[in-house]
Amino acid sequence: MSDINALSFEEAMKALEEVVGKLEHGDVPLDESIKLYERGAKLKEHCAKLLKEAEARVEKITLNADGAPQGTAPAEGL
Repeated sequence: MSDINALSFEEAMKALEEVVGKLEHGDVPLDESIKLYERGAKLKEHCAKLLKEAEARVEKITLNADGAPQGTAPAEGL
């Protein structure tokens, strides 16, 4: 198992999907299920953190009076 904090969003999502798949399949021993659940919770938290960071960087294009792009401004509501 790799360090969760070193995973990209896409890698963490894939790992989370694998954890969920194993848990849904239902043939994992109880001890392993608990470990998988704990890892899944950490992966979910990491994905949420990365997503929030990405949302904070989102910018909207501002237009001048002629409708031409003139720059960017932080996205509203993030």
